[in-house]
Amino acid sequence: MQNTSLKPTILVVDDEPANLRVLKHLLAEHYALAFAKNGPEALRVAEAQLPDLILLDVMMPGMTGFEVCQALKDNVLTRAIPVIFVTALSEEQDEAEGFAVGGVDYITKPISPAVVKARIKTHLSLVQADELKRTRLQVVQRLGRAAEYKDNETGMHVLRMSHYSKVLALAYGLNEEQADTLLHAAPMHDIGKIGIPDHIMLKPGKLTEEEFAVMKTHPEIGAEILGEADSDLLRIAKSVAMTHHEKWDGSGYPKGLKGEDIPVEGRIVAVADVFDALTSKRPYKEAWTIEKTLSVMKSESGKHFEPYLITLLEENLAKILTIKERWRED
Repeated sequence: MQNTSLKPTILVVDDEPANLRVLKHLLAEHYALAFAKNGPEALRVAEAQLPDLILLDVMMPGMTGFEVCQALKDNVLTRAIPVIFVTALSEEQDEAEGFAVGGVDYITKPISPAVVKARIKTHLSLVQADELKRTRLQVVQRLGRAAEYKDNETGMHVLRMSHYSKVLALAYGLNEEQADTLLHAAPMHDIGKIGIPDHIMLKPGKLTEEEFAVMKTHPEIGAEILGEADSDLLRIAKSVAMTHHEKWDGSGYPKGLKGEDIPVEGRIVAVADVFDALTSKRPYKEAWTIEKTLSVMKSESGKHFEPYLITLLEENLAKILTIKERWRED
């Protein structure tokens, strides 16, 4: 049964009762504790309770701590739990083996109470930060799904254009972390359409001038929905929502930004979004061929699109088409 208290749960694994008593005395005030005296028991308790962190001895009868850690990492339910080795083994090769099997830290006995408390606090903070990051990502992804329900676009479109964006971002020179952030932020590009009335969003024919003026407010609505945040993901998502309809020559909307005044993430998503829209079948149009799409987009190089990005689109076309096939419409 998982811990339902507000205290983080720590599983302490040691075959010496005296060591268990010391750690209990040290940690019980601030943490919910579970105990195991051998490897198999530790694996059972870890899977049943899913503790926030495990303190693991190495020298135990039967399974060693290294073997226990490896088993924890091989189990999809427990692999994310951070393991700190607490052991009398002080050789460098022992410490190296501990990290090799997936440990996040290695403390040698006799323990220093201050060191143990500090290491535990550090690794629990890292776990909390990772959980917050995953939660933010889930919220952004679900907002993207919500936008799809207001549009004629499909979930496959959002997947494809997001992955196109990552390919272009890497080719442009962004690093892997930046490209991954854009991959996850790109689905938010049309989140502002949630705020557009259905009679405009779902109109089968051409929009009137007044209706199109309303439609053109969706970037600002999207930016307002995503708001101010210290998260890189939400910051980039807001930028993409606000700027993916800007054009290189300054004729886009909502701000009429020009050239490099348009954030690079907005310039990239603009190319990815239009490429997928043109090459996909919709209720109101047939899919364009790749040749026709590239021809039209090249004619818009320097006008709608940054010229360098159109060059990168052509150079990376094989990767783009692989993505298109992977998430093709059924």
